[in-house]
Amino acid sequence: MDASETPLVYVILGAAGSGRRRVLADLIDGGLTPEDRGVVILSEGEADPELEKNFPRVAHWSWADGQIIMPEDAIGDATHVFFVTDGRKSPVDQIEAFKSWLTQSGAQLGRILCVVNCRLAEQHAELVAWYEACIHFSDVVLLTNREGVANKWLSDFQNRFKDQYFPCLFELVKEARVKNPPLVLEPEARRMSHLFDETDWVVLDDELKEGDDSDDEGETEEEVEVVEEVDPYLERRIGGRRAKEIPDISKFLEARPQSAT
Repeated sequence: MDASETPLVYVILGAAGSGRRRVLADLIDGGLTPEDRGVVILSEGEADPELEKNFPRVAHWSWADGQIIMPEDAIGDATHVFFVTDGRKSPVDQIEAFKSWLTQSGAQLGRILCVVNCRLAEQHAELVAWYEACIHFSDVVLLTNREGVANKWLSDFQNRFKDQYFPCLFELVKEARVKNPPLVLEPEARRMSHLFDETDWVVLDDELKEGDDSDDEGETEEEVEVVEEVDPYLERRIGGRRAKEIPDISKFLEARPQSAT
């Protein structure tokens, strides 16, 4: 990739302890060319110098007042930016804040990846709703920590989304390795959410009669309200709460070490 090109940004969703950094190291090793320049941006709360040795370059972001705070030189001359979310905070809040940061940065979204800790999800059925939110925004779903997980659970979990015609790719991860890293990093949108679409989605006024294109003399053209479609996970009720609430992932991770991320 030429240095003058807009950098591609990849978002890595998932819970702390899922092995995201190990999987990401494999994706970078097998998915980037020698000419590419990658940078991994990790949450300050999940910094781990030992694990970060596997990355070409590392920066850290922080969370303040519902915003993502990046170092000014975080991207630098990178061609590929890997933004790893905080695995103990709401993925929805972080995606919403990331959208604002991406717009300001001038970078381009490559893909959103979700790393699913299958053991954790199998043990806590209520976390399926948490992963549904992540997968709603994701182009690729990487299934990790499958050892000891029932095959039926794995099939049912994937079919849950296939039956709803989710377009995202599901890939199995074995020993932190992905079968085809270039395929995973291919910058092709396959997500349910339209949040990052270039085309604005609009809602027309209910009073507009479909097919009424009358231009008879003396008739005035009806006014219609055009509004941007709100992603169902970003919509809020009166009072500020999300219309679609998801579990607090941190309550299920209290006994899990952060270094396992």
